[in-house]
Amino acid sequence: MPTTALSEVRTQWPFLVVGVGSIGKRHIANLRRVGVRRIWAYDPQIERVDEAEARWGVRGFSSLEDALAAGPKAVLVCSPPVYHVPQALAAARAGAHLFVEKPLSASLEGVDELLAEVEARGLKTLVGCNFRFHPGLQRLRAALQEGALGRVLFARAEFGQYLPDWHPWEDYRQGYSARRDLGGGVVLDRIHEIDYLVWLFGPVEEVTGWVGRVSDLDIETEDLAEAWLRFRSGVRAAVHVDYLNRTYTCRAEVVAAEGTAWWSFLPHEFRLYRAAEAETRAWSWPHYEVNDMYLAQTEHFLRVLAGEEPSAKDLRQARHILEVALAVKASAEQGRSIRL
Repeated sequence: MPTTALSEVRTQWPFLVVGVGSIGKRHIANLRRVGVRRIWAYDPQIERVDEAEARWGVRGFSSLEDALAAGPKAVLVCSPPVYHVPQALAAARAGAHLFVEKPLSASLEGVDELLAEVEARGLKTLVGCNFRFHPGLQRLRAALQEGALGRVLFARAEFGQYLPDWHPWEDYRQGYSARRDLGGGVVLDRIHEIDYLVWLFGPVEEVTGWVGRVSDLDIETEDLAEAWLRFRSGVRAAVHVDYLNRTYTCRAEVVAAEGTAWWSFLPHEFRLYRAAEAETRAWSWPHYEVNDMYLAQTEHFLRVLAGEEPSAKDLRQARHILEVALAVKASAEQGRSIRL
């Protein structure tokens, strides 16, 4: 792929952040931290743009059309999921490389059109996958690639957190997670688990799902989901995600022919048991900052833009992961397994 000096990307390329909610603010702050000098911002809520101008010295825009007409080299789409594809498509047609927050979209509508536009123009893309940059999951993936546990038989990924605790500074009922019209719901909101399982085991070929709303939370979307995934590699995995758990839970387990591995986000640790040695090795990162994985993802995006390394999760791979998540919901609605 053609290369551009990384220093040029940092100092000369204009980066446009579309959507300046909590994740958009995080990306602006991280772009500043890694040395990006030219940052622009657009959000339909102009007070958010004003805040970004005051805090980080960004250049604000009152419309997406004006922002794209100014010629950004890269656009970060950080709006609610239902807007991702149309905004990314407009940016691609303006010739901008793309970072799109997870999930790629709330449906497959328009995704193939976006994919065709990006590939025809040779644009570089990265779709949000911050958990791939956690050192514990990276160590797990390295162990699997090295064959340290032998043939993988089964995996389990689990997430749970009480939705009102996610953003305690705002009314959870107004956030996109709670709203069907914005593409919320725990299946797409926590697409992270499907994402890193695909990263570990490859494409999924069959999905069985159960999805429901079982709590008294004042939301329009599902708050609980279970899924069984069968991968082309032969691995089977179970996924559990919820908006219910009053204690934060985020962990994974991999059971293999020659041992077992466990990863936990809190505390930040990874353990590996090998039956041949009858012992467990453990690694931990007690002072790990959550933003570190977002920073690593940002640095990776800059290197992708400079042509120094391939995207960890380009648009085509993100399409498959979205298809898997949507199949979880379709399976639940139809009462049958879905083959991809």
